[in-house]
Amino acid sequence: MPAGRGRRAPGLRREEVAVLAGVGVSWYTWLEQGREINVSADVLDAVVRVLRLGPAEREHLYLLAGLNPPQWRPAEREVSPGLRRVIDGWLPRPAYVIDRHWNLVAVNSAARLAFGYGEGDHNCLVSFFTNADFRASICRWDDAARDIVGQFRADAARYPDDPEFGRLAADMCAVSPAFAEIWAEHPVGGATQGLKALHHSEVGELVFEYTALPVSDLPGHRLLLYTPAPDTETASRVSALSSARQGPVPG
Repeated sequence: MPAGRGRRAPGLRREEVAVLAGVGVSWYTWLEQGREINVSADVLDAVVRVLRLGPAEREHLYLLAGLNPPQWRPAEREVSPGLRRVIDGWLPRPAYVIDRHWNLVAVNSAARLAFGYGEGDHNCLVSFFTNADFRASICRWDDAARDIVGQFRADAARYPDDPEFGRLAADMCAVSPAFAEIWAEHPVGGATQGLKALHHSEVGELVFEYTALPVSDLPGHRLLLYTPAPDTETASRVSALSSARQGPVPG
């Protein structure tokens, strides 16, 4: 838009916002005034585009208009360098970030060493039910499997318009009879804190307390931080495992 003459303040005039958004000036005026008008998501997104609103501002605009904000797709943003530094700074304790579909998007070296995540492991749910080594290491796997499926179903319920959950569940039913059996029972659960116990082939039993934290700038993503359980040998064993893999320091 040309700046024009006699403009006292920077930015777009109300009339210019309406033109760029493809709506009537009167209608846009009523929107600003909070009048009782019918507002569609497409029109709101046009206003968002014109005003160059960020994710939080877009959500706020939807709420002001009385609409539920649509979920941002997890692929729209990447894990920030700062969050990656947090994950790596958690060493020698395991930490990683998963998206809403349980895809591993950032994993520190301790998580790979302790849990056995390799280059072929891209999704926590898939690895839990299809990675034979991973399955063999989990203590009380049957109980853990039911908890995992219940948590995944609860996550799927939070995003009823996301078809990826249904596709992933169908694929898992096809490749894992154990998953299919539990999925058919419709367990529902959720946990932001818990305990994870496994038997590592090199250092023995490892018991971790974990906390799942939402990542505010990546909707649907969670940061999982693992801490050695007290009154166990986990802390020293994880440190020994990390040191052994790093090898001796050259003299």
